[in-house]
Amino acid sequence: MTKKTISTEEAKKKTIKPEWQPGGSRRQELLDKAVEYLKAPIMETQADRHHFCLNNLMMTETEYLDALNKAVAGE
Repeated sequence: MTKKTISTEEAKKKTIKPEWQPGGSRRQELLDKAVEYLKAPIMETQADRHHFCLNNLMMTETEYLDALNKAVAGE
């Protein structure tokens, strides 16, 4: 069974549920998925990915840099 994924443009139009927001019960899962997003071979600049993570996923700069470091290191 394949997972349904949405494009970044579709995701920008959605709001984030409370459990995914900072302090939410599923926040760590979102941070782990952000690493996969940053590693994905999609046609977006790093600046676009940075903007999406901070503004749409409500990540802090520290969370973003940690996810980026994990993505670059191949974790």
